[in-house]
Amino acid sequence: MTDTRPSVLVTGASGFVGRHLVPALVQAGWRVRRAVRTPTGGDDEVLIGSIGPDTDWHAALDGVEAVVHLAARAHHPGEEHAGGLYRTVNTEGTLQLARSAAAAGVRQFIHLSTILVNGASTDGRAPFREDDIAAPRGVYGLSKAAAESGLKALSETVAMRVTVIRPPLIYGAGALGNFRLLVRAVQRGIPLPFGAIHNRRAFVGVENLASFIANRLSATGGQFDLFLVADEAQISTPEFVRQIARASGKSARLVPLPLPVLQLLLKMSGRPEARDSLIGSMEVDVSKMAATGWRPPFSLEEGLRRAVSS
Repeated sequence: MTDTRPSVLVTGASGFVGRHLVPALVQAGWRVRRAVRTPTGGDDEVLIGSIGPDTDWHAALDGVEAVVHLAARAHHPGEEHAGGLYRTVNTEGTLQLARSAAAAGVRQFIHLSTILVNGASTDGRAPFREDDIAAPRGVYGLSKAAAESGLKALSETVAMRVTVIRPPLIYGAGALGNFRLLVRAVQRGIPLPFGAIHNRRAFVGVENLASFIANRLSATGGQFDLFLVADEAQISTPEFVRQIARASGKSARLVPLPLPVLQLLLKMSGRPEARDSLIGSMEVDVSKMAATGWRPPFSLEEGLRRAVSS
């Protein structure tokens, strides 16, 4: 029997977001083709190797109606010197895929960017919005901002519809980075020196993000669109820790360390950039997201419970 479902190519399908997005797309009625660097034997895979300005996407895009581009060089501390590597993968690689997709007749292209294109913090200012002037932070944010600019320019010359999504910190089952470190610390009963922090931060559950991406694939509209996507609740760092603790059936051990001391400790640890992600505020205006009629299927509390239970 012929499979009449529309086909979507997902890059980064084996990564954290991809592992949640693929089943969401299948449930939404899509036939998913996964672009991989290393074959795993699945019949829905296509081998593409490294992503860069010379990647050959011809076979991967054959018969595809949409592309969701998740794959990227993620930010790692201490790599501020490696701007060329980030540009090769995140900027030139993204634009090579987008140009190839447009030439292949793909009708929709969704690119996962980052809230760091807006900036590092909303301390002393209003929440980030889609129409803010970009103020990207670090080599990762700069590479993503350049990709967005190139995609917007491309969308003005081709028939392919382009959507850019900027999420804040993404949490969920299988998450790496700061979220995994927080969960481990809470579950092991390690005291955390965040009790004196008074900020507000946006987060997005990976299942909510996957749901929004699937929703946008069925949407209609102009040639280029940009969304900031986050959970409806935006809370402080210590409250986020308390929510993780409740989801884990633990008690949060928060120590009210004076902020100047905490900042000094972060600087001495070699991670001064953690000041923005732990102490600073990162609020997001989600009114444009809400205006689409879509709502996050899980609250932050429910999302954290699902994240730690697995």
